[in-house]
Amino acid sequence: MSNTSSLIPGLTLQNRYRIVCELGRGGFGRTYLARDLTLSNESCVLKEFAPQVQDSKDLQKAKELFEREAGVLYKLQHPQIPRFREMLRVKVVGEDALFLVQDYIEGENYLDLLKSYLKRGKCFSDREATELMLQILPVLEYIHSLGVIHRDISPDNLIQRQSDKLPILIDFGGVKQAAANAISLFNPLRNPTRIGKQVYAPDEQIIRGIADPSSDLYALAVTVLVLLTGKDPSELYDAQNAAWKWRQHATVDRSLGAILDRMLAYRPSDRYQSARGVIQALAAVDPKVSQMRTVNFFSKNERSTGAGTDSQKKQTVVIGRSNKNLLKRCAKVIVVATLAASVAGVGSWALLASGWLPLPFEEWLPWQPEKPMMKPEKDRSTLITKRRVALKIPGADFHRRVDAMFYAKYPNLNRQLTNKPEDEPLREEWYRMAEELLDRLEKSR
Repeated sequence: MSNTSSLIPGLTLQNRYRIVCELGRGGFGRTYLARDLTLSNESCVLKEFAPQVQDSKDLQKAKELFEREAGVLYKLQHPQIPRFREMLRVKVVGEDALFLVQDYIEGENYLDLLKSYLKRGKCFSDREATELMLQILPVLEYIHSLGVIHRDISPDNLIQRQSDKLPILIDFGGVKQAAANAISLFNPLRNPTRIGKQVYAPDEQIIRGIADPSSDLYALAVTVLVLLTGKDPSELYDAQNAAWKWRQHATVDRSLGAILDRMLAYRPSDRYQSARGVIQALAAVDPKVSQMRTVNFFSKNERSTGAGTDSQKKQTVVIGRSNKNLLKRCAKVIVVATLAASVAGVGSWALLASGWLPLPFEEWLPWQPEKPMMKPEKDRSTLITKRRVALKIPGADFHRRVDAMFYAKYPNLNRQLTNKPEDEPLREEWYRMAEELLDRLEKSR
């Protein structure tokens, strides 16, 4: 479908997606708000892939390449990432069109939130900036564990969801990069497109197209600087000396400033190498972290079957949104973590964390037993473990996938499961999803 035409509101694609309006446009096509007629008119987003490739055969090849590369979105199942529903191939006005269909997130992006702050003569405070980081860093840890780099973190690609005020990560630059690669493959005269906003993305990404987890952390730090200062990043960056000069524009706690400076280091090797490292740094220096509302999701570490390494034993510090008991428990996690870090190094504290000691069974479970597990349930867990091991699937990856399905079905369950009788139906559902996932994986082998 040509970039010069736009879908008309009211048009229905495949008798399912009714176009409401155009939300925006970019170099690869338009984005539309639509209603899913099969799901009670639920809102969704259709992102068109319409590259400027003239030859019809090249266009088809570009779409096939993009469709294959964009398949990475199927792996992303997290409550702070819009769910990828499907890749939609349709004919519009006699032409083939390709769309990505994702959930629609209702809320304001952080650039608009900043503009509202500035109208009141304010910017984001230290506390608000730290809370945002703690809410989005676990999401980055999750996508990086799957080998996915966002590439385009900025205030307008973070939406504060209206329902719970949590930040949602949108518009993955990796998909845009796949589109750019598909186009340049068939247009050798065109310079390769580097995905990422100037100044927000580090030089190695913009200039050489190289991106790793530290690149996303760099962009997150720039985003935080913009929210703290109310300035465009170009006003804070000294391009001639490749240095950030932002401190005169914001009064920031010294420890937080040091963390941001390290995230913004010019050389990737000088930055934090993982979102986990930033989380631990924030927890170690700020006792107020335990009072902040952060995401209770994927807060697990796989039990080491051998001596293991510290990096294998790290886990996310998370604080539930409203559960007071969980908040108290996580405050204790921070205290224990800080003490352990002072005597044995930050990486060794995770196994001490408030009730998150390894379970006396082979397999980690997403709930904490308060008494020995009943034999039928223990046997079921053991069988799931054996099947997973036979498929050579890392436990952490497997649990992420099952948890993603589980919390997608129960998005309002803002806590971990317990071993109490009232949670038995939920535990049963978790096991069922794990077994269904294993069934699919075994059939595909």
